[in-house]
This record gives sequence, structure tokens and C-alpha cells, in this order.
Amino acid sequence: MKKLFTIFFMCVGMAVQAQTKVSGTVSDDKGEPLPFANVALEGTYDGASADVNGKYEFTTDEKGQKLLSVTMVGFEAVKKSVTLEGSAVEVNFKMKELINTLNAVVVSAGMFEASDEKKAVMMKPLDIVTTAGGNADITSVMQLLPGSNRVGEREGLFVRGGSSSETKTVIDGMIVQNPYFSSTPDVPQRGRFDPFMFKGTAFSTGGYSAQYGQALSSVLLLNTQDKQGSNSSTTLSANLVSGAITHTHKGWLTGSLYYSNISPLLKVATNSFNFEKVPQGLGAVVSVNEVLKNKATLKVFGTLSDNKSAIWLPSYDAINSKYLFDNKNFNTFNHAHYRQTYKDGIWVLQAGASYSRNNDNLALSGAGFQRKDERTQGRLVMSRLYGNNNSSTLNFGTEVHHINVSNRYNEFEMKMTDNYSAVFVESETYLSKDLALRIGARGEYTSVLDRFNVAPRISMAYKTGEYSQVSVAGGRFYQNPEKEYLYMNKALDFEIADHYIANFQRIKSGKTFRTEIFYKKYDQLVTEKTETFDPNPYRFPTGMTSNNGYGYARGFDVFLRDQKSLKNGDVWVTYSFLDTERYFRNYSKSVMPYFASKHNMSVVYKQFLTSITTNVGLTYSYSSPRPVYAPGNDLQEPVFTKPYHNVSFMASKIRQRPNNFLVFYVIVDNILNRNNVFGYRFSQDGSQKYAVNAPMRRMLLFGATFTFGKLNGRSKEAELDF
Repeated sequence: MKKLFTIFFMCVGMAVQAQTKVSGTVSDDKGEPLPFANVALEGTYDGASADVNGKYEFTTDEKGQKLLSVTMVGFEAVKKSVTLEGSAVEVNFKMKELINTLNAVVVSAGMFEASDEKKAVMMKPLDIVTTAGGNADITSVMQLLPGSNRVGEREGLFVRGGSSSETKTVIDGMIVQNPYFSSTPDVPQRGRFDPFMFKGTAFSTGGYSAQYGQALSSVLLLNTQDKQGSNSSTTLSANLVSGAITHTHKGWLTGSLYYSNISPLLKVATNSFNFEKVPQGLGAVVSVNEVLKNKATLKVFGTLSDNKSAIWLPSYDAINSKYLFDNKNFNTFNHAHYRQTYKDGIWVLQAGASYSRNNDNLALSGAGFQRKDERTQGRLVMSRLYGNNNSSTLNFGTEVHHINVSNRYNEFEMKMTDNYSAVFVESETYLSKDLALRIGARGEYTSVLDRFNVAPRISMAYKTGEYSQVSVAGGRFYQNPEKEYLYMNKALDFEIADHYIANFQRIKSGKTFRTEIFYKKYDQLVTEKTETFDPNPYRFPTGMTSNNGYGYARGFDVFLRDQKSLKNGDVWVTYSFLDTERYFRNYSKSVMPYFASKHNMSVVYKQFLTSITTNVGLTYSYSSPRPVYAPGNDLQEPVFTKPYHNVSFMASKIRQRPNNFLVFYVIVDNILNRNNVFGYRFSQDGSQKYAVNAPMRRMLLFGATFTFGKLNGRSKEAELDF
């Protein structure tokens, strides 16, 4: 790490000594900005990538007449002659499109994209923080997209009949071991990461790329922001649960410090919490983001959090019986990502490394528990452009992981170590302007199972009109059994899911229509033989285990979005139908799992009121009843929860001055105060049933954010353009 920072500061020092500043914009022939186009002085290592608004800027110590070139996949390269004499030079480019991502086919079956690198954008980071009902949490907003099941008592993404463990969160290609704050029974936790850390968010509902693995259902791909500009700014924020200060120094170094304590929130909202110790925490985030002199980029960031709480939870053995759940959690996630282009961007090298650690020190009614896990990983990917006008891409690479997990109960301890490695290759080829094919394979080895697998993946898309396309995707996906089962039986095999997906989408003039049908077949799921069924989702395995399980999930999704009909308005509607059954865990036969619901729908409306610089939003969410199985009834007659209904509201008011701006916001969740039931818990003998409700039926949250200084890479108006 010392060597990396030495190289970094040497490059910064060289840049400071540069004599000529070169800047400008890159756009297409219609005047639309082209983000991430590569601009370079030919014959040198000097250059930059355009930001999200198509603007670029770099300095050089070159002199005299030079050729300045701009390249971007799908566009014809442009070159212009410039004279470098020490004074600032402005050069603007217009590029002619060869294969337009709007007009040509894009392989996208199973994928909802929210990336700034694509023109077919469905969501942006600002969408996440301005969506009512999402509470500025990435996962909560993803639950409003088709394909997700809403499970109110657990954190995580439950996708198309899959459990939360079947979805992995990936940052710049690296798996995040603990993407959510430490779990408390029947109390869902937020994600650990700020949406504005990321330039793009892609939520795959199935059939995802061979570059990723160990997820039977889904991956949530998060790509961190690139460096934009060299300005400095400071942000102060405070609300009823936390306060934070963030400072960005000259665009390359950002540090945040925050403190959380929900005591103020508990005083303004009715809740069913019974705290022995109110949740509070301290955390910090530091990131380095720099463009190096040789067209390379370096990103380094680290997160650290320390949280503690103690809450009295119902034991469900008798009416009003409780036990104390006391948790002290420490978590850190550290990540470095290096990107280098060669030969005018034809070759791209990406390398990453990360380390994460999570410790939970638990006390349950006086008994001591410890949960520990850590993951060290490295990843290397090479990409090669080829074919007509370099419109096709070949990706190949490898990754390695060293994983340690352990659970301790008083003097008893279970441990597991896994050395996991994978290789992958994938090609995305434009067979014609109307037909694209993506085909790949992934091979994985895991030492804890001492087994190897090969997983083929394929996607194909065909353009059916100027603004529409059909896509199909399929593949095999493997995942290790959950660690609780591997503690007891390391002779288990991989669990398997085969995905089959077909979709149609049309995007035109700010309006999106998308529908998708899917079939997912499960095999080799872990089953556990027990004398009677125990529905407790937090139970530890006690019976003999094997890979005899199986299951299926099938259904369809519909997504509609209109950003055009209402001036400064945005409306989207999602609907998902799911039919699924599983024989797995300690289930005695194949039934609909407790975390699945047949129907899920959401309606999201946003409106920016320019006259009063205020953004308002409403979200309505619906989920049909979920099945709950009582202990010892052989899964014959499930109890169903009530239908879930929720209406949420948010508003934010902006006050802007030349060198600062202030945002006030208010969020109200479940404004109709509906008593939603997320499930049922039973007494040990099954004679008593208790509803699991939201700890806080209606939540009110308000706060403010104050930023002074200059934002990087975009104006304040663009940053706040809802």
C-alpha cells in the first residue's frame, strides 16, 4: 500500500508541474454529451476521460504541434491538431455514432441498468435518494423494481423465489461479505453504503454475466464514482438518527465521519421497541480517486463502523415473555481498484483487491455468542475490443478468495476456512446491427467442498424496431451451501439453479416499457432430516443433511416508466407474478417458501416543483399474503399473512447560493398507519401464534444537508436536477 501511495503522489507532483491545460467537451452529432470518452495526446501518456457531462480536462508539459484524439466504443474516432504553448487550450469534439446503444441491440435479458455509462438509463443515484419508501437505501429502492419479493422482517434482496443468501452485492467486481448492518431478529437492517459513492447500479434478476458467481438468484452490481474535477467542498448533514461531516479535497481525497443514535427518532414516532441500550454507532469512510499520468485510474477506499445496541425481544414461549439481545458489532471493508488502458483503449486491464472483517459479540439472556467472518480477495480482468469498428468485447479473468468464518457459543466453537478461486471468459459480439450474442463460461473451485464446477452462460438479443428489442438468456449458476450447514457437513455439494429468461423492451422519448418471463429450476438444494418441522428462521441445524432438495420458480414481470408526459415528473409502475415451490432446509416436502409472495406491485411518482425548488414523491407498495408454516404440522395447512400495503411520502426543499446550497427533507413511511404483518412466530409447542409487525408502524424522519464549496464534475444545478 505504501508503494501504491508513493506512485500516486509522484504522479500528482508531475501533474502540478505541467505547463498547459487542455479542456473541452465531447458530444455526439446531436449535441448530447458522451460520458467516459477517452481523450489523449497521440504519442504521449497525457489524456483524460470525459465525465458524465462529456467534459474533460488534463494538463501536459508537451510543447508545439500535437494531435489530440478522442475514442469511444461505438463511435468513429476524431483527431484535431492543437498547438501547446503554455496557455490554456479548449478543444470540443463531436463524434459520429457507429452503433448507437439506443438504436442498436443491447444484451439485457435479466438486467435492470442504472449506470451512467449507458444511455438506456432506468435509474440514477439521485433516483435512489429521492424515491419515497426507499429511505435513501439502495436495497430498499431495488425492492421497488420487478423481480423482488418484499420481506419486511429481514434485510436483503429476495429475488424471484430466492432467499436473501442467493443474492450477492458486488462493488467494482469484489464481493461484499457484509453489505448490511448487523442483523437483529425480525428487525431489517439498512445497507452500509451511501448511494452517491456509486456512478452506476445494475440489479440483475437472473441470467447474469459469467464474470460473477456464487449467487443462485441475483447480483447487485455497484460501480464506484470516477474522479470528476479538482474542486474542494464540505458537507454537513443531520437528521433524527445520525449526523455526518464529509470533506472532498481537490477532487481526489474524500473523508467522512458519522455518528448515529436513534434516541431523537424514538421521541417523535410511536414504536414497539424496548431498548436496554439505544442503538448507536460511529463510522468513517475514506476514499482516494485519481487519474494517473499513464491513462490509468486508481481508486482506494475503506469503511469502518462500530455499533452497539441491546433490545428486549419476544421469546414467543409465553405471552409477554422476552429475552435480551445485546450486540456489539465491528465491521470494516477495504477496497482498491486499478484500471489501465492500452493501444487507444483496445485493451483494458482491471485489477482489484479487498479485505473485509465483521465481528458480532452477542449476549442472549446472559449466554455469550461470537460471530466472526473475514474475506480477502483479488481479481484480475482483461478486456479486448475487436470486430467491426471495435464494437465487440472479449472479457477474461480470474479471482481468488480466502474466507474464514466462525461461530462460538460459550466454550463451543465451529470454524470453517474456504479457499475459493474462479476463472471466466465471456464474449459479447455484434453479429449484425440487429443481432447481438453474449456467450461465456465460468469455472469455480472451492476447498471447503473440494469440488470444481463449470457454469455456461448465454444471452442473445434482436432488434425488432428502431426503439425496441427482444432478448433471451440462460445459464447455470452454482453456490456453496450456507455456512450453518457446512459447519456440520463438509461433504455437501454445490447447490444449482438453471435460469431461462425472455424479455421485450421499448425505450423511446423518455418512456420505457419492459416485460419479462422467466423459469428457474433448482437442484441439489440442502435438506435436513428432522423429526418435526421447526419454522424458526434463526434455528441452527440439528438433523442429517444432504443435497436431495429441488425446486422451481416461474412467472413474469412488467415495468413501465414515464419521464416525459409530466413536466419535471417521473412515474414508474412495476408488477411481478411468481409461482414457486421448494423442497429444502428442514421442509418435509415441496411447498411455497415463507419468503415468497405471488404478487408484488409498486407505483412511484416524483414531481419537481421548479417555482419553489422542491421535490415531492409518493410510493405505493403491495405484496400478496405469504405462507407461514406452524411447527409439527407437516406443512399441510399454511397460515397466510395479511396483504401488505404501504404508502410513503418524501419531500426535499433546496436553497441555493453562489458557493453553497442547503437541502431540507422530510420522509414519512406508512402514512396511512397500516398494521402490516410480516409473518408469524409460534410457541415451541405450536399452540400460540404471534404476529411479526414493523417495530415502528409509521416512521417520520426529517433533516438537512448543507454543502459549501464547489462540486466536482457537474454544476450544483445538475447535481440537484430531479
